[in-house]
Amino acid sequence: MEAAIKERLDDFIRRKGLRRTVQRDQIAEVVFSRDEHFTAEELFDRVRKVDGETSRATVYRTLSLLVEADLLRQIDLGENQVTYDPNFLDKPSHNHLVCIDCSKIIEFEDGNVDIQTDCVTRRLGFRTVRQSIKIEASCEQLRLNGRCPNLIATRLSGKRLRKKR
Repeated sequence: MEAAIKERLDDFIRRKGLRRTVQRDQIAEVVFSRDEHFTAEELFDRVRKVDGETSRATVYRTLSLLVEADLLRQIDLGENQVTYDPNFLDKPSHNHLVCIDCSKIIEFEDGNVDIQTDCVTRRLGFRTVRQSIKIEASCEQLRLNGRCPNLIATRLSGKRLRKKR
């Protein structure tokens, strides 16, 4: 975990009047050890490999704390599915393309979107602090080929897929 993240978390915990715990530190280490999106259950599975004693409740409470500390971003995928993104601190313009077929999430940056956002917010008398766009799309591989390796991998992993609209 980067020193800046650790420092921000420690400062936040102090301001909240909480104490640092070994489990909270381990969970934060696991969260920021990879630069990818994850669900609470995926995090729980990863944490249990590090410490088999960590409870699901501790993982969920720590996730809430990290979101409140503005170290993690919670992304609502709809259908009661939430994923977490540890990769937005350095990117205030943070956009996601979500496949409605396999739930794959792709981050993207686009200068044109940033310029348009800036123009709109200035015209309306605001200043952009951060931007997050979620685009839902259907997988091109599934549409063109009738199969998608991401969908197959998602089904094999046992992840719950979104309901078709």
